[in-house]
Amino acid sequence: MRLNFEELPAFAGRYLMTLQITDVLDIIIMAFLLYKILTLVQSTKAASLLKGLLIFLAMLVLSNVCHLNGINYLMNRMVELGVLALIILFQPEIRRILEQMGSKRIMAFFSHSESGSVLEQTIGQTVLACAEMSASRTGALIVFEREILLDDMVRSGTVLDAAVSSELLKNIFFVKAPMHDGAVIIRHGRVLGAGCMLPLSKNVNLSRDLGMRHRAGIGMSENSDAVVVIVSEETGSISVATGGMLKRHLKSETLENILRNELLPQENEGTEKPQFSFMRLLRPKKGDADDGE
Repeated sequence: MRLNFEELPAFAGRYLMTLQITDVLDIIIMAFLLYKILTLVQSTKAASLLKGLLIFLAMLVLSNVCHLNGINYLMNRMVELGVLALIILFQPEIRRILEQMGSKRIMAFFSHSESGSVLEQTIGQTVLACAEMSASRTGALIVFEREILLDDMVRSGTVLDAAVSSELLKNIFFVKAPMHDGAVIIRHGRVLGAGCMLPLSKNVNLSRDLGMRHRAGIGMSENSDAVVVIVSEETGSISVATGGMLKRHLKSETLENILRNELLPQENEGTEKPQFSFMRLLRPKKGDADDGE
């Protein structure tokens, strides 16, 4: 039975009339699960694995079309173990999803939204800590995770789960603390890990006066969409790295505005009203200690 183009609208209408509520619900659930899978793949290194899987399937189809019987036989045997192989390859991502579904924060699985007040407090405490570490010339490296997950980086250090506070950050980066040389990674307003190792930048055009801490911060921003705050141990200067670009010699107010713009874009778009500054309540009168120079 063949349908011409004139009959397609009538055929589509008859098909839609047969749909039931359960069919619509089935489609919505499948679309949502597919969206979550694509989001997961985009946010992790699983994207490379998915590309390899697609190449493998293309080779399987090509070997069948071209009658390459030997290759086709071997690849078909590999497909039989494909489900088990995928479970092994995607074990970290599958485990993370199951942990989210089984935790009290199950709504975080269905939505990436987080409390604005928590981020407000996180930004304020971070700015306060950076201002004080800048004044004492204490080196610091703070990574704010966004869409791209940094689980591999977290596993390279010490896994934590603590609310962000200026005292915690200062204690972590205290020169004699065991985790002061690594980076702190913040996810959803909480310190996820400390003493973490970051990839160094591969940019050969960076200034020679940038040390390993700055190169690691830039490298992290090159390999992810994270926002990285750096406090220089030599000069006390505060810097921010995003997208491989480094903004240096920032004052506390500038740092706060950058973090707000990067981490709270929905609240800042299209608004010009003055913003509440956490630092205005906590900094000294003269503000000399938080210049970040």
